[in-house]
Amino acid sequence: MSTSTTASVSTHILDTSAGRPAEGVAVQLAARSGPLGEWQPLGGSATDADGRCKDLPALPEGTTHVRLDFAVEPYFEKKQADAQQDAPANRDSDTTGVFFPEVAITFAVKPGEHYHVPLLLNPFGYSVYRGS
Repeated sequence: MSTSTTASVSTHILDTSAGRPAEGVAVQLAARSGPLGEWQPLGGSATDADGRCKDLPALPEGTTHVRLDFAVEPYFEKKQADAQQDAPANRDSDTTGVFFPEVAITFAVKPGEHYHVPLLLNPFGYSVYRGS
């Protein structure tokens, strides 16, 4: 929750290739004061069945920039393994790994504001925006 001297952050992930939330993605939160400040790791969470992180750490007073790091490689590897169990292997598919193993989003914040930053994710692309 934001206060008059701090900002707050929330996020969720939608897997647009599956048309559903991305469950079990680890998300790390870091903050800094000023554009040249050192990043301070604050901790993290993982997305729930609705693709939401409901327990991200609070931002310290004086935070001006926030970074969300999404570890999407394990999510896609699990999804790929589950799909291979349900269907015959496709010899023409590229199974050498995940194209985007992680997604890092950095954005500026102001005290007293709440920032909801959804991640729209698929195996070969992603998009983010400031939500409400």
